[in-house]
Amino acid sequence: MSLRRLAIAAFSLSAGVSSVRAEPVQKASLTVPSNYTGNLDTIKQIFNTTYAAYLQYAFPRDELLPLTKNGTDDLFGWSATIADGLDTMWILGYTDLFEQGVDQIAKTNFNVSAGEQVGGLPGDQAYLFDATIRYIAGFLSAYELSGQKYPVLVEKAKEIADNMAYAWVDGNKMPYNTVYLGNHSVQVDSTNVAQVGTLTLEWGLLSNYTNNATYRHLVEESVLYLASLPDPLNGIPAQALWPNGTFIGDYVTWSGGTDSYLEYLIKYARLTNTDDNTYADTWATAVDSSIDKLLKRSTVDNWLYLADYTNKTILHVGSHLGCFYGGNWILGGKMLNNDTIYNYGLELTDACFNTYYGTATGIGPETFAYISSDGNYTGSNITAQEVAFYNEHGYYVTDPGYYQRPEVLESNFYAWRATGDTKYLDNAVEALNAFQKYLPSTVGWACLNNVTDVHGTQYNEQEAYFFAEVLKYLYLTFDDPSNISIDEYVFNTECHPFKAPAAKSQYGSGKLNAPSQQPFETTSGPIPEVSSSHN
Repeated sequence: MSLRRLAIAAFSLSAGVSSVRAEPVQKASLTVPSNYTGNLDTIKQIFNTTYAAYLQYAFPRDELLPLTKNGTDDLFGWSATIADGLDTMWILGYTDLFEQGVDQIAKTNFNVSAGEQVGGLPGDQAYLFDATIRYIAGFLSAYELSGQKYPVLVEKAKEIADNMAYAWVDGNKMPYNTVYLGNHSVQVDSTNVAQVGTLTLEWGLLSNYTNNATYRHLVEESVLYLASLPDPLNGIPAQALWPNGTFIGDYVTWSGGTDSYLEYLIKYARLTNTDDNTYADTWATAVDSSIDKLLKRSTVDNWLYLADYTNKTILHVGSHLGCFYGGNWILGGKMLNNDTIYNYGLELTDACFNTYYGTATGIGPETFAYISSDGNYTGSNITAQEVAFYNEHGYYVTDPGYYQRPEVLESNFYAWRATGDTKYLDNAVEALNAFQKYLPSTVGWACLNNVTDVHGTQYNEQEAYFFAEVLKYLYLTFDDPSNISIDEYVFNTECHPFKAPAAKSQYGSGKLNAPSQQPFETTSGPIPEVSSSHN
Protein backbone atom coordinates (compact mmCIF):
# COMPACT_ATOMS: atom_id res chain seq x y z
CA MET A 1 0.00 0.00 0.00
CA SER A 2 1.39 3.45 -0.92
CA LEU A 3 2.12 6.02 1.77
CA ARG A 4 -0.81 8.15 0.59
CA ARG A 5 -3.27 5.23 0.50
CA LEU A 6 -2.12 4.20 3.99
CA ALA A 7 -2.78 7.71 5.30
CA ILE A 8 -6.21 7.95 3.66
CA ALA A 9 -7.15 4.56 5.04
CA ALA A 10 -6.17 5.70 8.50
CA PHE A 11 -8.22 8.90 8.17
CA SER A 12 -11.24 7.03 6.91
CA LEU A 13 -11.37 4.97 10.07
CA SER A 14 -12.44 8.04 12.00
CA ALA A 15 -14.60 9.67 9.32
CA GLY A 16 -18.11 10.00 10.65
CA VAL A 17 -17.53 7.49 13.47
CA SER A 18 -18.37 9.18 16.74
CA SER A 19 -16.94 6.38 18.87
CA VAL A 20 -13.39 7.11 17.70
CA ARG A 21 -11.83 9.34 20.33
CA ALA A 22 -8.80 11.59 20.42
CA GLU A 23 -6.02 9.90 22.34
CA PRO A 24 -4.01 11.43 25.20
CA VAL A 25 -0.69 12.60 23.81
CA GLN A 26 1.44 12.06 26.88
CA LYS A 27 2.16 8.54 28.07
CA ALA A 28 0.26 7.75 31.25
CA SER A 29 2.15 7.66 34.59
CA LEU A 30 5.37 8.74 32.91
CA THR A 31 8.36 9.39 35.17
CA VAL A 32 11.93 10.48 34.49
CA PRO A 33 14.52 7.97 35.79
CA SER A 34 16.58 9.42 38.63
CA ASN A 35 19.85 9.15 36.70
CA TYR A 36 18.60 11.89 34.34
CA THR A 37 17.14 14.39 36.79
CA GLY A 38 20.52 15.89 37.71
CA ASN A 39 20.39 17.63 34.37
CA LEU A 40 17.78 19.99 35.80
CA ASP A 41 20.40 21.64 38.01
CA THR A 42 22.77 21.85 35.05
CA ILE A 43 20.15 23.70 32.99
CA LYS A 44 19.44 26.06 35.89
CA GLN A 45 23.15 26.85 36.11
CA ILE A 46 23.24 27.58 32.37
CA PHE A 47 20.25 29.87 32.74
CA ASN A 48 21.93 31.68 35.64
CA THR A 49 25.16 32.16 33.70
CA THR A 50 23.62 33.32 30.45
CA TYR A 51 20.91 35.51 31.95
CA ALA A 52 23.34 37.14 34.36
CA ALA A 53 25.53 38.00 31.37
CA TYR A 54 22.53 39.60 29.66
CA LEU A 55 21.69 41.64 32.77
CA GLN A 56 25.26 42.82 33.19
CA TYR A 57 26.15 43.66 29.61
CA ALA A 58 22.92 44.13 27.63
CA PHE A 59 19.97 44.99 29.90
CA PRO A 60 17.48 46.44 29.05
CA ARG A 61 18.22 45.94 25.37
CA ASP A 62 16.79 43.05 23.40
CA GLU A 63 19.69 40.63 23.20
CA LEU A 64 23.25 40.14 24.38
CA LEU A 65 26.17 40.19 21.94
CA PRO A 66 28.43 37.90 23.95
CA LEU A 67 31.68 38.28 22.01
CA THR A 68 31.69 42.08 22.24
CA LYS A 69 29.97 42.26 25.64
CA ASN A 70 27.22 44.67 24.67
CA GLY A 71 23.59 44.60 23.57
CA THR A 72 21.47 45.00 20.46
CA ASP A 73 17.92 46.20 19.87
CA ASP A 74 17.01 44.07 16.87
CA LEU A 75 13.54 43.31 18.24
CA PHE A 76 12.18 46.84 18.75
CA GLY A 77 14.04 47.65 21.98
CA TRP A 78 11.38 46.06 24.18
CA SER A 79 13.74 43.80 26.20
CA ALA A 80 13.06 40.69 24.13
CA THR A 81 15.25 38.47 26.29
CA ILE A 82 13.09 39.27 29.31
CA ALA A 83 9.85 38.79 27.39
CA ASP A 84 10.99 35.44 26.01
CA GLY A 85 12.51 34.27 29.28
CA LEU A 86 9.78 35.27 31.71
CA ASP A 87 7.80 32.02 31.73
CA THR A 88 11.03 30.01 31.82
CA MET A 89 12.01 31.89 34.99
CA TRP A 90 8.71 30.90 36.56
CA ILE A 91 9.05 27.25 35.57
CA LEU A 92 12.61 27.14 36.95
CA GLY A 93 11.43 28.70 40.20
CA TYR A 94 13.25 32.03 39.84
CA THR A 95 10.52 34.18 41.35
CA ASP A 96 12.82 37.14 42.08
CA LEU A 97 14.04 37.31 38.49
CA PHE A 98 10.48 36.90 37.29
CA GLU A 99 9.25 39.85 39.33
CA GLN A 100 12.20 41.98 38.20
CA GLY A 101 11.23 41.12 34.64
CA VAL A 102 7.60 42.06 35.21
CA ASP A 103 8.73 45.40 36.66
CA GLN A 104 10.77 46.08 33.52
CA ILE A 105 7.85 45.16 31.26
CA ALA A 106 5.51 47.39 33.27
CA LYS A 107 7.64 50.47 32.56
CA THR A 108 8.39 49.67 28.91
CA ASN A 109 6.64 51.88 26.38
CA PHE A 110 5.35 49.59 23.65
CA ASN A 111 4.08 52.54 21.62
CA VAL A 112 7.58 53.29 20.37
CA SER A 113 10.23 51.14 18.76
CA ALA A 114 13.99 51.15 18.44
CA GLY A 115 13.70 50.01 14.83
CA GLU A 116 16.24 51.54 12.50
CA GLN A 117 15.32 53.90 9.70
CA VAL A 118 15.40 52.13 6.34
CA GLY A 119 15.70 54.35 3.29
CA GLY A 120 13.00 57.00 3.48
CA LEU A 121 10.87 54.95 5.87
CA PRO A 122 10.46 55.96 9.52
CA GLY A 123 12.53 54.23 12.19
CA ASP A 124 9.74 53.14 14.51
CA GLN A 125 8.70 49.87 12.92
CA ALA A 126 7.61 46.69 14.64
CA TYR A 127 6.89 43.32 13.08
CA LEU A 128 3.55 41.66 13.70
CA PHE A 129 5.00 38.14 13.73
CA ASP A 130 7.69 38.76 16.33
CA ALA A 131 5.50 41.08 18.40
CA THR A 132 3.00 38.25 18.63
CA ILE A 133 5.04 35.09 19.15
CA ARG A 134 7.56 36.66 21.54
CA TYR A 135 5.93 39.52 23.41
CA ILE A 136 2.17 38.92 23.43
CA ALA A 137 2.73 35.19 23.89
CA GLY A 138 5.44 35.58 26.51
CA PHE A 139 3.32 37.95 28.58
CA LEU A 140 0.13 35.88 28.43
CA SER A 141 1.94 32.64 29.23
CA ALA A 142 3.68 34.24 32.21
CA TYR A 143 0.33 35.68 33.33
CA GLU A 144 -1.26 32.23 33.31
CA LEU A 145 1.62 30.35 34.89
CA SER A 146 1.91 32.86 37.74
CA GLY A 147 -1.73 32.43 38.68
CA GLN A 148 -2.93 35.65 36.98
CA LYS A 149 -1.36 37.72 39.75
CA TYR A 150 0.26 40.25 37.43
CA PRO A 151 -2.49 41.92 35.33
CA VAL A 152 0.03 44.36 33.88
CA LEU A 153 1.14 41.51 31.62
CA VAL A 154 -2.27 41.45 29.94
CA GLU A 155 -2.31 45.25 29.79
CA LYS A 156 1.02 45.30 27.97
CA ALA A 157 0.01 42.49 25.62
CA LYS A 158 -3.09 44.53 24.76
CA GLU A 159 -0.98 47.65 24.22
CA ILE A 160 1.10 45.79 21.66
CA ALA A 161 -1.88 44.20 19.92
CA ASP A 162 -3.70 47.53 19.67
CA ASN A 163 -0.75 48.94 17.76
CA MET A 164 -0.22 45.88 15.59
CA ALA A 165 -3.92 45.66 14.66
CA TYR A 166 -3.20 48.41 12.14
CA ALA A 167 -1.49 45.74 10.02
CA TRP A 168 -4.92 44.90 8.59
CA VAL A 169 -5.61 47.60 6.00
CA ASP A 170 -7.12 48.21 2.55
CA GLY A 171 -9.86 45.65 3.08
CA ASN A 172 -7.36 42.79 3.16
CA LYS A 173 -8.34 39.79 5.23
CA MET A 174 -4.66 39.14 5.90
CA PRO A 175 -2.21 41.57 7.51
CA TYR A 176 1.02 43.18 6.43
CA ASN A 177 3.91 42.32 8.74
CA THR A 178 5.46 45.77 9.37
CA VAL A 179 3.65 48.54 11.25
CA TYR A 180 5.12 52.00 11.89
CA LEU A 181 4.09 52.86 15.42
CA GLY A 182 4.30 56.63 15.10
CA ASN A 183 1.46 56.96 12.60
CA HIS A 184 0.18 53.37 12.43
CA SER A 185 0.97 53.10 8.74
CA VAL A 186 2.19 49.86 7.21
CA GLN A 187 5.06 48.93 4.97
CA VAL A 188 3.30 47.81 1.79
CA ASP A 189 5.21 44.68 0.99
CA SER A 190 4.76 40.99 0.43
CA THR A 191 4.52 38.67 3.40
CA ASN A 192 4.66 34.94 4.01
CA VAL A 193 2.27 32.29 5.20
CA ALA A 194 3.87 31.96 8.63
CA GLN A 195 3.62 35.68 9.30
CA VAL A 196 -0.11 35.82 8.59
CA GLY A 197 -0.96 32.39 10.01
CA THR A 198 0.91 32.35 13.33
CA LEU A 199 -1.32 34.65 15.34
CA THR A 200 -4.36 32.63 16.34
CA LEU A 201 -3.16 31.18 19.65
CA GLU A 202 -1.98 34.49 21.02
CA TRP A 203 -4.66 36.88 19.75
CA GLY A 204 -7.42 34.42 20.55
CA LEU A 205 -6.16 34.12 24.11
CA LEU A 206 -5.92 37.89 24.38
CA SER A 207 -9.59 38.11 23.47
CA ASN A 208 -10.36 35.82 26.39
CA TYR A 209 -8.51 38.02 28.89
CA THR A 210 -9.75 41.36 27.57
CA ASN A 211 -13.33 40.35 26.74
CA ASN A 212 -12.75 41.83 23.29
CA ALA A 213 -13.51 39.41 20.48
CA THR A 214 -11.97 41.72 17.85
CA TYR A 215 -8.50 40.27 18.34
CA ARG A 216 -9.77 36.74 17.72
CA HIS A 217 -11.88 37.73 14.74
CA LEU A 218 -8.95 39.41 12.98
CA VAL A 219 -6.67 36.39 13.16
CA GLU A 220 -9.30 33.74 12.59
CA GLU A 221 -10.46 35.51 9.45
CA SER A 222 -6.87 35.59 8.19
CA VAL A 223 -6.34 31.87 8.66
CA LEU A 224 -9.73 30.79 7.37
CA TYR A 225 -9.25 32.92 4.27
CA LEU A 226 -5.75 31.55 3.72
CA ALA A 227 -7.03 27.99 4.11
CA SER A 228 -9.74 28.66 1.48
CA LEU A 229 -7.34 29.79 -1.25
CA PRO A 230 -6.19 27.51 -4.09
CA ASP A 231 -2.81 26.00 -3.30
CA PRO A 232 -0.02 24.15 -5.10
CA LEU A 233 -0.42 21.11 -2.82
CA ASN A 234 -3.80 20.48 -1.24
CA GLY A 235 -3.75 21.95 2.27
CA ILE A 236 -0.34 23.63 1.92
CA PRO A 237 -0.23 27.17 0.52
CA ALA A 238 2.73 28.64 -1.32
CA GLN A 239 5.19 30.32 1.02
CA ALA A 240 5.07 33.94 -0.21
CA LEU A 241 2.01 36.08 -0.88
CA TRP A 242 0.43 39.52 -0.81
CA PRO A 243 -2.12 40.29 1.94
CA ASN A 244 -4.86 40.42 -0.69
CA GLY A 245 -4.44 36.66 -1.15
CA THR A 246 -2.31 36.65 -4.31
CA PHE A 247 0.61 34.22 -4.14
CA ILE A 248 4.15 34.89 -5.28
CA GLY A 249 5.56 31.70 -6.75
CA ASP A 250 4.61 28.18 -5.72
CA TYR A 251 7.25 27.25 -3.13
CA VAL A 252 5.98 24.63 -0.67
CA THR A 253 7.77 23.79 2.56
CA TRP A 254 7.27 22.80 6.19
CA SER A 255 10.25 25.03 7.00
CA GLY A 256 10.59 28.77 7.58
CA GLY A 257 8.00 31.01 5.96
CA THR A 258 5.25 28.38 6.16
CA ASP A 259 6.16 26.30 9.21
CA SER A 260 4.22 27.80 12.09
CA TYR A 261 1.03 28.30 10.03
CA LEU A 262 0.85 24.53 9.66
CA GLU A 263 1.90 24.10 13.28
CA TYR A 264 -0.91 26.33 14.55
CA LEU A 265 -3.71 24.69 12.56
CA ILE A 266 -3.81 21.65 14.82
CA LYS A 267 -2.75 23.55 17.93
CA TYR A 268 -5.54 26.11 17.60
CA ALA A 269 -8.05 23.29 17.36
CA ARG A 270 -6.64 21.88 20.59
CA LEU A 271 -6.32 25.14 22.55
CA THR A 272 -9.83 26.34 21.72
CA ASN A 273 -11.77 23.10 21.17
CA THR A 274 -13.44 25.03 18.38
CA ASP A 275 -16.39 23.48 16.58
CA ASP A 276 -15.00 24.78 13.29
CA ASN A 277 -13.34 21.72 11.74
CA THR A 278 -11.44 23.83 9.21
CA TYR A 279 -8.32 23.97 11.36
CA ALA A 280 -7.94 20.26 12.09
CA ASP A 281 -9.15 19.19 8.64
CA THR A 282 -6.76 21.55 6.84
CA TRP A 283 -3.87 20.28 8.96
CA ALA A 284 -4.85 16.68 8.20
CA THR A 285 -5.06 17.52 4.49
CA ALA A 286 -1.62 19.16 4.58
CA VAL A 287 -0.19 16.06 6.24
CA ASP A 288 -1.85 13.78 3.70
CA SER A 289 -0.44 15.82 0.80
CA SER A 290 2.96 15.73 2.47
CA ILE A 291 2.84 11.96 2.80
CA ASP A 292 1.93 11.73 -0.87
CA LYS A 293 4.46 14.20 -2.27
CA LEU A 294 7.07 15.27 0.29
CA LEU A 295 7.89 12.28 2.50
CA LYS A 296 11.25 10.90 1.39
CA ARG A 297 13.63 8.28 2.73
CA SER A 298 17.40 8.52 2.43
CA THR A 299 19.14 5.80 0.47
CA VAL A 300 21.60 5.56 3.35
CA ASP A 301 20.16 4.35 6.69
CA ASN A 302 16.54 4.93 5.59
CA TRP A 303 16.05 8.23 7.45
CA LEU A 304 12.68 9.90 6.92
CA TYR A 305 12.55 13.54 5.77
CA LEU A 306 10.04 16.07 4.45
CA ALA A 307 11.18 17.61 1.17
CA ASP A 308 10.42 21.05 -0.25
CA TYR A 309 8.56 21.41 -3.53
CA THR A 310 8.44 23.98 -6.34
CA ASN A 311 7.67 23.93 -10.07
CA LYS A 312 6.41 20.36 -9.59
CA THR A 313 9.94 19.42 -8.52
CA ILE A 314 11.12 17.88 -5.26
CA LEU A 315 13.95 19.64 -3.44
CA HIS A 316 15.78 17.15 -1.23
CA VAL A 317 16.48 19.65 1.52
CA GLY A 318 15.80 20.00 5.22
CA SER A 319 16.38 22.54 7.94
CA HIS A 320 16.72 22.93 11.67
CA LEU A 321 13.70 25.25 11.54
CA GLY A 322 11.63 22.60 9.81
CA CYS A 323 12.47 19.92 12.35
CA PHE A 324 9.54 20.96 14.52
CA TYR A 325 7.41 18.79 12.24
CA GLY A 326 8.20 15.56 14.08
CA GLY A 327 6.69 16.84 17.31
CA ASN A 328 3.80 18.44 15.44
CA TRP A 329 2.92 15.13 13.75
CA ILE A 330 3.20 13.31 17.08
CA LEU A 331 0.75 15.76 18.63
CA GLY A 332 -1.64 15.81 15.69
CA GLY A 333 -1.45 12.07 15.15
CA LYS A 334 -2.60 11.46 18.70
CA MET A 335 -5.32 14.11 18.44
CA LEU A 336 -6.69 12.48 15.29
CA ASN A 337 -6.15 8.96 16.66
CA ASN A 338 -4.00 8.25 13.61
CA ASP A 339 -1.10 5.89 14.21
CA THR A 340 0.27 6.43 10.71
CA ILE A 341 0.87 10.13 11.30
CA TYR A 342 2.09 9.53 14.84
CA ASN A 343 4.66 6.93 13.77
CA TYR A 344 5.90 9.10 10.94
CA GLY A 345 6.33 11.89 13.51
CA LEU A 346 8.61 9.65 15.55
CA GLU A 347 10.65 8.76 12.47
CA LEU A 348 10.95 12.40 11.42
CA THR A 349 12.16 13.23 14.93
CA ASP A 350 14.82 10.52 14.80
CA ALA A 351 16.10 11.73 11.42
CA CYS A 352 16.38 15.30 12.67
CA PHE A 353 18.31 14.26 15.75
CA ASN A 354 20.63 12.26 13.54
CA THR A 355 21.80 15.60 12.12
CA TYR A 356 23.23 16.29 15.59
CA TYR A 357 24.99 12.95 15.84
CA GLY A 358 26.66 13.36 12.44
CA THR A 359 28.57 16.58 13.06
CA ALA A 360 31.96 16.98 14.73
CA THR A 361 30.49 19.17 17.48
CA GLY A 362 27.40 17.03 18.07
CA ILE A 363 25.16 20.00 17.19
CA GLY A 364 22.81 20.04 14.21
CA PRO A 365 23.31 22.43 11.27
CA GLU A 366 21.02 25.18 10.02
CA THR A 367 20.26 23.34 6.76
CA PHE A 368 21.02 19.94 5.27
CA ALA A 369 20.22 17.78 2.25
CA TYR A 370 20.00 14.11 1.35
CA ILE A 371 19.56 11.60 -1.45
CA SER A 372 16.42 9.54 -1.89
CA SER A 373 15.29 6.97 -4.41
CA ASP A 374 14.02 9.73 -6.71
CA GLY A 375 17.34 11.59 -6.77
CA ASN A 376 19.29 14.29 -4.97
CA TYR A 377 18.07 17.50 -6.61
CA THR A 378 18.43 20.54 -4.35
CA GLY A 379 18.98 23.30 -6.89
CA SER A 380 22.75 23.12 -6.28
CA ASN A 381 25.39 20.64 -7.33
CA ILE A 382 26.46 18.06 -4.76
CA THR A 383 30.21 17.84 -4.19
CA ALA A 384 32.34 14.74 -3.70
CA GLN A 385 32.91 15.79 -0.09
CA GLU A 386 29.17 16.06 0.49
CA VAL A 387 28.60 12.64 -1.07
CA ALA A 388 31.19 11.16 1.27
CA PHE A 389 29.53 12.77 4.30
CA TYR A 390 26.14 11.55 3.11
CA ASN A 391 27.38 7.99 2.65
CA GLU A 392 28.43 7.97 6.29
CA HIS A 393 25.51 9.80 7.91
CA GLY A 394 22.45 9.70 5.63
CA TYR A 395 22.47 13.50 5.14
CA TYR A 396 24.98 16.22 4.31
CA VAL A 397 25.40 19.76 5.60
CA THR A 398 24.51 22.73 3.38
CA ASP A 399 24.63 25.55 5.97
CA PRO A 400 26.81 24.63 8.97
CA GLY A 401 25.67 27.45 11.27
CA TYR A 402 23.97 26.89 14.62
CA TYR A 403 21.84 29.83 15.69
CA GLN A 404 20.60 28.33 18.97
CA ARG A 405 17.68 26.72 17.18
CA PRO A 406 15.26 24.71 19.38
CA GLU A 407 13.25 22.67 16.87
CA VAL A 408 15.15 19.38 17.08
CA LEU A 409 14.96 19.54 20.88
CA GLU A 410 11.25 20.41 20.58
CA SER A 411 10.37 17.28 18.62
CA ASN A 412 12.60 15.21 20.88
CA PHE A 413 10.63 16.53 23.88
CA TYR A 414 7.31 15.48 22.31
CA ALA A 415 8.72 12.07 21.43
CA TRP A 416 9.87 11.51 25.02
CA ARG A 417 6.60 12.62 26.57
CA ALA A 418 4.57 10.49 24.10
CA THR A 419 6.61 7.27 24.22
CA GLY A 420 8.57 7.19 27.46
CA ASP A 421 11.52 5.82 25.48
CA THR A 422 14.68 6.90 27.30
CA LYS A 423 16.60 7.18 24.03
CA TYR A 424 15.06 10.64 23.81
CA LEU A 425 16.46 11.51 27.23
CA ASP A 426 19.84 10.29 25.99
CA ASN A 427 19.49 12.55 22.96
CA ALA A 428 18.84 15.54 25.21
CA VAL A 429 21.86 14.69 27.35
CA GLU A 430 24.10 14.53 24.29
CA ALA A 431 22.84 17.89 23.03
CA LEU A 432 23.25 19.47 26.45
CA ASN A 433 26.82 18.21 26.69
CA ALA A 434 27.66 19.54 23.23
CA PHE A 435 26.15 22.93 24.05
CA GLN A 436 28.20 23.16 27.24
CA LYS A 437 31.36 22.43 25.29
CA TYR A 438 30.94 24.77 22.32
CA LEU A 439 28.52 27.60 23.15
CA PRO A 440 30.10 29.34 26.19
CA SER A 441 31.59 32.63 24.99
CA THR A 442 33.44 35.68 26.27
CA VAL A 443 30.34 36.24 28.35
CA GLY A 444 27.09 34.32 28.05
CA TRP A 445 26.60 31.79 25.25
CA ALA A 446 27.01 32.43 21.52
CA CYS A 447 25.92 30.81 18.28
CA LEU A 448 28.28 28.85 16.02
CA ASN A 449 29.41 29.53 12.48
CA ASN A 450 30.31 25.91 11.70
CA VAL A 451 29.08 22.87 13.59
CA THR A 452 31.34 20.62 11.51
CA ASP A 453 34.50 22.23 12.93
CA VAL A 454 35.40 21.74 16.60
CA HIS A 455 37.76 24.69 16.28
CA GLY A 456 35.27 26.90 14.48
CA THR A 457 34.40 30.49 15.34
CA GLN A 458 31.36 31.76 17.19
CA TYR A 459 28.59 33.98 15.88
CA ASN A 460 28.09 37.06 18.06
CA GLU A 461 24.55 36.69 19.39
CA GLN A 462 22.78 35.17 22.38
CA GLU A 463 19.28 34.71 21.05
CA ALA A 464 16.27 35.76 23.12
CA TYR A 465 14.55 32.54 22.08
CA PHE A 466 17.42 30.59 23.65
CA PHE A 467 15.70 31.35 26.96
CA ALA A 468 12.17 30.75 25.67
CA GLU A 469 12.82 27.53 23.80
CA VAL A 470 16.19 25.79 24.09
CA LEU A 471 16.43 25.96 27.86
CA LYS A 472 12.71 25.34 28.43
CA TYR A 473 12.45 22.32 26.13
CA LEU A 474 15.55 20.82 27.73
CA TYR A 475 14.34 21.53 31.25
CA LEU A 476 10.88 20.10 30.64
CA THR A 477 12.40 17.01 29.02
CA PHE A 478 14.09 16.13 32.32
CA ASP A 479 11.40 17.55 34.61
CA ASP A 480 8.46 15.72 36.17
CA PRO A 481 6.20 15.09 33.14
CA SER A 482 3.17 16.18 35.14
CA ASN A 483 4.67 19.68 35.07
CA ILE A 484 3.37 21.37 31.89
CA SER A 485 1.85 18.16 30.56
CA ILE A 486 1.32 18.24 26.80
CA ASP A 487 -2.23 17.06 27.46
CA GLU A 488 -2.86 20.16 29.56
CA TYR A 489 -0.90 22.86 27.71
CA VAL A 490 -0.42 23.98 24.13
CA PHE A 491 2.92 25.55 23.25
CA ASN A 492 3.12 28.47 20.87
CA THR A 493 5.86 28.44 18.27
CA GLU A 494 8.22 30.19 20.72
CA CYS A 495 7.58 27.51 23.38
CA HIS A 496 5.33 29.71 25.51
CA PRO A 497 2.80 27.31 27.09
CA PHE A 498 -0.91 28.15 27.27
CA LYS A 499 -3.35 26.28 29.51
CA ALA A 500 -5.72 24.17 27.45
CA PRO A 501 -9.19 22.90 28.33
CA ALA A 502 -9.90 19.20 28.67
CA ALA A 503 -9.59 17.56 25.27
CA LYS A 504 -12.61 17.01 23.04
CA SER A 505 -13.62 13.50 22.08
CA GLN A 506 -12.76 14.15 18.43
CA TYR A 507 -10.93 16.79 16.41
CA GLY A 508 -11.88 17.48 12.84
CA SER A 509 -14.50 15.82 10.69
CA GLY A 510 -12.35 12.80 9.90
CA LYS A 511 -12.40 13.81 6.23
CA LEU A 512 -9.80 15.49 4.05
CA ASN A 513 -10.50 18.80 2.32
CA ALA A 514 -11.43 18.49 -1.34
CA PRO A 515 -8.94 20.17 -3.70
CA SER A 516 -9.90 23.68 -4.75
CA GLN A 517 -11.90 23.95 -7.96
CA GLN A 518 -10.16 27.26 -8.70
CA PRO A 519 -6.80 27.23 -10.48
CA PHE A 520 -3.71 28.07 -8.46
CA GLU A 521 -2.29 31.30 -9.85
CA THR A 522 0.75 33.37 -8.96
CA THR A 523 2.07 36.85 -9.54
CA SER A 524 5.49 38.45 -9.35
CA GLY A 525 6.84 40.25 -6.34
CA PRO A 526 9.60 40.28 -3.76
CA ILE A 527 10.04 37.16 -1.66
CA PRO A 528 10.06 38.25 2.00
CA GLU A 529 12.74 37.17 4.42
CA VAL A 530 11.75 34.00 6.19
CA SER A 531 12.31 35.44 9.66
CA SER A 532 14.05 38.10 11.67
CA SER A 533 16.86 37.60 14.17
CA HIS A 534 17.25 33.99 13.05
CA ASN A 535 13.85 32.95 14.40
